[in-house]
Amino acid sequence: MSFLSVTSVPRLRWSAPRAFTLRPPAASLVFLVIGLVVFGTGEALLVTAGVGVSPWTLFAEGVTQVTGWSLGFATFVISASLLALWVPLKQTPGLGTILNAIIIALVLEYLLPYLPAFESYAANALLALVGVMVTGFGAAIYLVANLGPGPRDGLMTGLQAVTGLPIALVRTALELTVVAIGWALGGTLGLGTVLFALGIGPAIATGMQVLQRFETRH
Repeated sequence: MSFLSVTSVPRLRWSAPRAFTLRPPAASLVFLVIGLVVFGTGEALLVTAGVGVSPWTLFAEGVTQVTGWSLGFATFVISASLLALWVPLKQTPGLGTILNAIIIALVLEYLLPYLPAFESYAANALLALVGVMVTGFGAAIYLVANLGPGPRDGLMTGLQAVTGLPIALVRTALELTVVAIGWALGGTLGLGTVLFALGIGPAIATGMQVLQRFETRH
C-alpha cells in the first residue's frame, strides 16, 4: 500500500519547469512522448482483451443512450466539459494536453491490428489487467514530464490538489463515480471496466514511485 504515500505529481530532473510553454526542454518533450506512447499501448491492450471498456468509454456509452449522440461525439463533449472544470481547479494546459489526444489516437490506430486476442476469457482478463498497469505507468511518465495533462488526468491532479488526498484514492473515487453514472445511464459494464476503475489509480501512483526511485539511484 505504499502507493498511498504519493500525494502529488513528483518533479524530477527531466520535468519541465512549467506546463504552459512553447519551448519545452528537450528531455521533458521526449519523456512526454514516451509516456503517451506507453499510455496508448496500455489502452490498446485493454481494447484487444475485449472484456470491458474503460470507465470513461462506459460513461460515453451511457450518454449516447440518453442523447442519441455518436460515441465519438459524446466522448468529445465529455472531454470538453472536463477541460471547463479545470478553471476552478486551477489546472494549466500545455503541449501534453494536445499531444495526449493525437499520440494516443495514433497508437490505437496503428497498434491494434497487430495485437492478438486470446480465446480464453481468463487470458484476456489477464491481458486487460496488464493493459491497466501499462496505462498507469505511461500516465506516470507523461505527468511527471509536466507539460500538461490530458482532460481526465488534469481533473485528477486538480482534485488531488484541492483535497490533499493520495493520487491513487482520488483517481479510484473518480473512476468509480464515472462507472456508476455510466452504468446507470445504460452503458455496458465489464470486468475490464472494473479492473481499470480499481487499478488505474494505484498503477499511476506506483509508476511515479518507480520513476522517483530510479532517478534517486542514478
